[in-house]
Amino acid sequence: MNRLEVRHLSTFFDTDEGLIRSVADVSFSIRPGKTTALVGESGSGKSVTSLTLMRLLSRTASTQVSGEAMFTNRAGQTLDLLSLPEAGMRRIRGNEIAMIFQEPMTSLNPVFTVGEQIAESVRLHMGLDRAAALAHALRMLELVEIPAAAQRLNEYPHQLSGGMRQRVMIALAMACNPTLLIADEPTTALDVTIQAQILELMRRLQAETGMSILFITHNLGVVAHHADDVAVMYAGRIVEAAPVRELFAQPRHPYTQGLLACLPAQQRKRELAGGQVGANRRLYAIRGQVSSPLAPPPGCAFEPRCDLAIPLCREAMPALLAAGPNRAVRCIRVEETAIATVEAA
Repeated sequence: MNRLEVRHLSTFFDTDEGLIRSVADVSFSIRPGKTTALVGESGSGKSVTSLTLMRLLSRTASTQVSGEAMFTNRAGQTLDLLSLPEAGMRRIRGNEIAMIFQEPMTSLNPVFTVGEQIAESVRLHMGLDRAAALAHALRMLELVEIPAAAQRLNEYPHQLSGGMRQRVMIALAMACNPTLLIADEPTTALDVTIQAQILELMRRLQAETGMSILFITHNLGVVAHHADDVAVMYAGRIVEAAPVRELFAQPRHPYTQGLLACLPAQQRKRELAGGQVGANRRLYAIRGQVSSPLAPPPGCAFEPRCDLAIPLCREAMPALLAAGPNRAVRCIRVEETAIATVEAA
C-alpha cells in the first residue's frame, strides 16, 4: 500500500487573462519509507502540486481543483486529502504530513522565537503544556544538529544564518514525527556545502523514522543520489515516471532525454566519444522555451521544442501510458525513443 496515491490531480486558476492550467491530470505515488522526486523546470507546476496536496491554496471561485490524493495515515486509514473537511485536514497538516518550503525566511514568523514556533505545533498536535513543548523543541533543534541549540531556541529567524533557518524548518516539520514530508526545493538558496549537509540530514532522519518524502526539485544531481522514484513534469503534466536508476539509465521521453543531456557529465561523455574535448565546449540546451500557460500549443505541450515531433503530435495530448514495469511515458513515439536511447548509449 502506498503512503500517498495521487490520481488525476488538476489545479486551474481562472484569471482576467484566461484559464491557467497549472497542474493537469497529474498522477504519481509515494511508497512507505521511500522518496519520490518531482522534477521539472521553473513554472512546470511542481510547487502548485504540493500546495494543492497540503490544501494551502485559497479556495475561491477562481481556483478549480479536481482529482484524488489518497493518503494512508498512521492508523492505516486511507483518506482523500482533497475532500476532507477543513477541520480534518488541520489535524493532518503539520502532524502526519509536514512541509519544508523553499525560503525559510518567508515561512518562519519573524516576531516569534524559533523555539516558540516549534513548540506551538507540538502543543497543537501532541497536547503538551508549554514547558514540555519547549523541551521537545530543544530536542528537535539538537536532532537537526544546530550548534548551541539552547541559545538558538530563544533567538528570532533574522538572527540565524540561511543554513540554520533551513534546519529550523526541518525541526519544525519533524516535530510531530510525520509519516510524509513534502520538501519543496529545500536547498535552493543555500551554498553547496550546506546543501549537502541538509540533504544528508534529511536522509538520516528518513532512515531513523521511516517517513516517506515528496522531494520537489529541479536539481537532477540531487535526484540521482536521494530519490527512489522520479516523476518528470513539463507544462503542468507528468511526462515520465520511473524508478530513478531506470530513468537515468534509459530516459524515454524526449524532454527527459534533453534534461539529462544538459548535465555537464553527459556533455563530457559525448565529447570524449567524439574526440572533441576542449576548454571552449558548450553545454547542450533544449531549444525554444516553455509556452505560455495562457496559450498552450495544440496536442503535446513539448511538441514545439521536440526534435522527434511529427504532425500527429499536434493533434491531441498523448496519454500517460505504461512503458514497462513501474514506468510510464507521455509520448506517442515512445517505442522510437527507446531505440534512440539504446543507440546513444
